[in-house]
Amino acid sequence: MSWKSSASLAASLALAGALALAGTSSATAVSSATALAEPTFGLAKTAAAPTSQLVPGHVDTDTVAGGIDYTTYLPAGFDADAAERYPTLYLLHGRGDTQAAWQQVAPKLDSMIADGQVPPLIVVMPDAPWSGRGSYYVDSLYTGGAANTTPGQAVETAFTTDLVDHIDATYPTVDDRAGRAVGGYSMGGAGALRFATAHQDLFSSALVLSPAVYVPSTPVDSSTREFGAYGRGDALYDEARYQELAYPAALDAFDPALPVHLFIAVGDDEYANPKPEDAIHDLDYEAATLYNRAKRVPGITAEMRTYDGGHDWDVWARGFAEGLTDIGPRLSTTPPTPFTGSQTGSAGDDRASGILTLADGSVVEAITAAGDAWGHSSAGGTDILVQKRSSAGAVQWTTAIASPLNERAYGLVEGEDGSVIVGGYQRVDHAGAQNDDVLAAALSTDGTVLWTTTAGDPAAADRAYAIVGDGAGGAFLAGYTSGRVGDAIPAGDKDALVMHVGRDGAVASTHQFGGAGEDKTLAIARSEDGRLALGGVTTGAMPSTTAHGGTDGWLAGFGNDLAAGPTFVTQIGTDSSDQVSALLARGSSWQAAGFTGGALATTPSAGGNDAFVADVDGAGTVSGMRQYGTPGDDRTAALVAGADGATLLVGHTDGRFQASAGSVDVFALDLAAGGNIRTATQFGSVARDGADEYDEANLFAAAAGADTVQIQGLTYGAVEGVTNAGGGDVFLSTVAFAVLEAPGEPSTPTTPTSPAVPGGPDMGGGTAGNGNGAGVSPANSTASALAFSGTQLGQIAAFALLALGAGAVLALRRHRAHGPLATPVR
Repeated sequence: MSWKSSASLAASLALAGALALAGTSSATAVSSATALAEPTFGLAKTAAAPTSQLVPGHVDTDTVAGGIDYTTYLPAGFDADAAERYPTLYLLHGRGDTQAAWQQVAPKLDSMIADGQVPPLIVVMPDAPWSGRGSYYVDSLYTGGAANTTPGQAVETAFTTDLVDHIDATYPTVDDRAGRAVGGYSMGGAGALRFATAHQDLFSSALVLSPAVYVPSTPVDSSTREFGAYGRGDALYDEARYQELAYPAALDAFDPALPVHLFIAVGDDEYANPKPEDAIHDLDYEAATLYNRAKRVPGITAEMRTYDGGHDWDVWARGFAEGLTDIGPRLSTTPPTPFTGSQTGSAGDDRASGILTLADGSVVEAITAAGDAWGHSSAGGTDILVQKRSSAGAVQWTTAIASPLNERAYGLVEGEDGSVIVGGYQRVDHAGAQNDDVLAAALSTDGTVLWTTTAGDPAAADRAYAIVGDGAGGAFLAGYTSGRVGDAIPAGDKDALVMHVGRDGAVASTHQFGGAGEDKTLAIARSEDGRLALGGVTTGAMPSTTAHGGTDGWLAGFGNDLAAGPTFVTQIGTDSSDQVSALLARGSSWQAAGFTGGALATTPSAGGNDAFVADVDGAGTVSGMRQYGTPGDDRTAALVAGADGATLLVGHTDGRFQASAGSVDVFALDLAAGGNIRTATQFGSVARDGADEYDEANLFAAAAGADTVQIQGLTYGAVEGVTNAGGGDVFLSTVAFAVLEAPGEPSTPTTPTSPAVPGGPDMGGGTAGNGNGAGVSPANSTASALAFSGTQLGQIAAFALLALGAGAVLALRRHRAHGPLATPVR
């Protein structure tokens, strides 16, 4: 569940508190000409909000002497009897300090929650008096009796078992790692890092401020050597014990299946060690070392900030506020939607390249592999691999389209007599000049390559980013050229390009067009009467149009005779960044989708980039524009047609349509014929999913039966039960269209599932094609967003009740053997 979802609905649903748990739809909604104002985020924006509380507590335990004292921050509006469960943040104080040190952040927590920057959460501030308040939150093996010392205690065990269990039994918390974070400063920063990396089953993120961590060992004057935290027997400090507990050991043992996000912050004026050889132990140096080591560990994502300041609250207060803004929205009041499906990849950086289901139920999938995959040995560069599987998932053949240079595919369509055609581009050596050319290749029913065609300007780059069948065994490919194709006269830096390849592989016709800027075609669809629609992005103005500012999206229509030129060119945009990235044929017209950094619809943007969808008729007239988004970056990648005029809009987001799984997730919005959201699905790993590091989408989606859609995409993480093979892998998941029990009833929520194919790290799942080249290719990057209509808020409220059941099931996805959520003890 997204915390913003429950917060945004709180004002209007105050009398239905049970709905707070079930706010699984986006905290955002659809903005259209009839949409109401954007809902307000944050409970404190309602009138007369109650105040927060600081509540003292104690847990008896035999693990550490005297038990554990702590203070709990309970947010404004906290209700121990409400259905809503709260994420939890544990804050660890520094050496020599007490639990009171963290209590000063309570007013900041109040304002951040009230402003909607972070979710309402429970914050636990424990005291750590052991080892002279220098325990470093580890299990000490020191048993000596040196002056001014006491035997060490099993602090780490006490905190990660007794304290966490006690808090989960006492308060309505989310007893799941997805809803639990830990933070600290100085010694507490070291403790937070230790807890998050050594206890991945408990914590999904950590706020690490000025961490007192040292590699390869500690400086000789460090307090790590003075109080017995890392001692053994009579020795106050034992080097072997320190190495056992230092973070490199935890990183070496890190399980990428339980990912963790770190926010690291430090001051640029932290204490400078006087000995030159100890400069590496200055905390700003150590923090940078930690960051650069941690971010290279599979399963760990990290942010780092260096502030102007020293080892004090000027730095920690700032780091706390910015870090909690980063970590807080990642916390969920229910676990994220499971990321299920199949995954394949090489040790290199691979890309999704298209999916297609044939009439007999067999599935053809294409990937672009950067190394050995699917039993194919790399030919060099990147290779296109095409695999056909039966309806039961059995692999029938795998064919490589490969050379020592690069190939990349951007979609599959049916050819003739059961063949398939793959489109994309291939790097070709033109007498010593290596450039990309448009590529099309046809494969027979047994995987034999029937023909391959490359075309373009030998002296320039030419690429196809979309493909659609021509209805006669050939295909149309669309992309761009940075040179001259045929007799065309280049208009600018890059021109849009469309090419017709016949059933025999021969290039039948081409057309190049554009303005003075950079123009790319990203999508193509063919209507039932044979006309084409192209969509893309431009940095200027397309022919006979006007630029709106930033980058604009555009649409163009063609008949089968490309040489006749476009029948219409329409440019759409705002003064921000906009593009058309997907097209879907609807009878004799089309639906177009993409993203906008402004407001293409009549209501304001929700912030960042918003996904949009619009209707386009045969004359190029755009109507029914609607935006969908969150306050983050939301971009459409593909459209799939459903029954009764429904559409599944697929894209990627760093916001929250539902609970966030990681830095960038895949979303799927099930839109009714009128554009209202019936269900919203969001899923992924803790890493980036659906988009590369430049925020360019890598997603394909296609129908697989009457009411399901298979989504193929890029992941830098992994589906459940699979380990990433290296770099970016390709996943395949299935999402269902909404099922309405009766007219007017809310939709049944969907969860991505695994296709019926063999699983494992080198086995992909099957999927289907819609014949419209659905998918997305590189374009310019920016940011987007939007808001829900009043009608949809009502639907969300009803849907939330149904989601209670699903949420209860998800809540049982545990990494600790505690069984179902415990009844709060009050």
